[in-house]
Amino acid sequence: MSFSENLKKLPGISHLAALNLLDADGHVVASIENKAGSQGSLAVYNHLAQIYGAINAEAAKKGLEIFAEHSDDERANPGKHPNIARLLAIESGQPALRVKHVFAV
Repeated sequence: MSFSENLKKLPGISHLAALNLLDADGHVVASIENKAGSQGSLAVYNHLAQIYGAINAEAAKKGLEIFAEHSDDERANPGKHPNIARLLAIESGQPALRVKHVFAV
């Protein structure tokens, strides 16, 4: 399935302003905001956090499947999709990241 088809199956994100990704020391290493251009990534990472509790190797693998053709594009063009590049790194052994939801008000 394509990314757009996969995206339709994920939970809504209207309640989120952003997700902060935290390293083992609790430092924010990245944020994914609920804005045009990053809402797909926000939906994927939110789903992974709900299912796996963190972005670990298993979650990263599933996320790469959800991103579908965009994962292939990132592999062919490293750095083009930073949120997918992060999943590839975690799948390849980089440390897992915790997720902190930032709720919309």
